Amino acid sequence: MEFTFTSEEKAFRQEVRQFLEKELPSDWNGFTEAEEGSRQAHAMGRAFTKKAARRGWVAMAWPKEYGGLSASHIQQAIYGEELAYARAPSDVPSHMAVTWVGPSLILYGTEEQKREFLPRICSGDIGFCTFYSEPGAGSDLAAMQTRAMEDGDDFVVNGQKIWTTGAHNADFGWLAARTDPNAPKHKGLSMFLVDLKTPGLEIRPLINMAGTHEFNEDFFTEVRVPKKNLVGELNRGWYLLAVALDFERSGVSSFASARRSIEELVEYARERKAGGRSLAADPTVRHKLADLKVAVETGRLLAYKVAWMQGRGLVPNREASQSKLIGSELSQRIANVGMQLLGLYGQVGRGDRHAGLLGRVQRSYMATVPATIGAGTSEIQRNIIAQRGLGLPR
Repeated sequence: MEFTFTSEEKAFRQEVRQFLEKELPSDWNGFTEAEEGSRQAHAMGRAFTKKAARRGWVAMAWPKEYGGLSASHIQQAIYGEELAYARAPSDVPSHMAVTWVGPSLILYGTEEQKREFLPRICSGDIGFCTFYSEPGAGSDLAAMQTRAMEDGDDFVVNGQKIWTTGAHNADFGWLAARTDPNAPKHKGLSMFLVDLKTPGLEIRPLINMAGTHEFNEDFFTEVRVPKKNLVGELNRGWYLLAVALDFERSGVSSFASARRSIEELVEYARERKAGGRSLAADPTVRHKLADLKVAVETGRLLAYKVAWMQGRGLVPNREASQSKLIGSELSQRIANVGMQLLGLYGQVGRGDRHAGLLGRVQRSYMATVPATIGAGTSEIQRNIIAQRGLGLPR
């Protein structure tokens, strides 16, 4: 792997930064807690996505015939890194569509599916949510019981999904369902594309501990999905699902966000006085911040390795799990160190005059709790790394 960027990649990074400087307000610092997951944030994120789409950047690594630029995966990673660092408005359903639904369709979708969905994802016109987890199927995802049974030209879906991020703002769903209830649990699953306007699908909000609406629970009652929306082979959806999870677990965005947060904590430690000297003068504080900085740089390099592998047609299985594991646990470590540095002020939310760092530490402390659960728990990631990466026995 080459550890330096080419002159073309450096120029592209500068172009993205100039775009962000032009499009974002000078005092922009991301969505507030009240805006997170809201219709307002969704609309702003979708509008911003469409501005980037007009430059061809949203899914630039995709083939030109499907709306991409056939650019390198490294350039795609640079784009994602710069947007995450700037805390640019993000449309969660568009992000899901670009990050794992679209790449999965490119590998396993029919030509009709590619022509129908990929250009609209690239233009920012549609976004997806992901129907995976169920009340009785989380880490043991293959234990899902939502069924999709053949009936004429359709599959009829019945069951329940939960923790569905962004479903209330999405246009389509990426559904995993059981199509052969008599097969072993990993053998009888299939993947589908579901129009969220289909009768029989009910989406109910779940408000998280941070007080925001990001998750949902979903009820399928006789929901008819056309057979043309089956992705890949019938009853072999587990293998497609595993690939989609690898796409979901990799990415440099989490490390860009972490780097921004660490830099803000460093600046706070330099300015905040305690006992007549700055917090940064305390060796313990300096060591904690340095440790976080080392972790974020390690994770960033690993994320770029994943992009490098994808660009060469390699499958980053254990590498994707390593990236996800480091990134999710790092977000919790940063929140914990932030609470330690701010002390009781860390409990103060945005909008209060006593809030340090605009109340972001309080928000992060609560919002990062599910980071080591969603997209596969840390325990699951360690199992993948051990078994598929190190060759250890089960």
